[in-house]
Amino acid sequence: MSARKNVQSGFQPDSDVYITYEDQQKINKFARQNAKMDDLKEELKIKQNELKNLEDACDEIVLLDEDAKIPYYVGEVFVYEDMEKTQSYLDDIKDKKKLEISELESKCADLKGIITELKIQLYAKFGSRINLEAEED
Repeated sequence: MSARKNVQSGFQPDSDVYITYEDQQKINKFARQNAKMDDLKEELKIKQNELKNLEDACDEIVLLDEDAKIPYYVGEVFVYEDMEKTQSYLDDIKDKKKLEISELESKCADLKGIITELKIQLYAKFGSRINLEAEED
């Protein structure tokens, strides 16, 4: 009988924690939004790196002679253009890349608002019994 008593006393469920269907939906939504935020951050980092590479290319073109034909890679071939057309082409691509970056930043801001609201609701109900903070690598 004492062994049974020890087993029962070792496991004591927390009677204060009751997860409703709505709570579980909020937790699931938080997880989905958080995963989406991670994906957007990774995509944003890639786009910012591409923009930096384009800016570096523009800086390098300035150092060349005006009459030099500049090769740039399109698809599977190199295309040779003069400096003016190449500069114009790179400026167009930079503008598109900046637009993509601003759209991603806007999406990240929207997701951050949703995630923050869900954190507030979930921490209000579960307190320290739930961990919604991202793990650092």
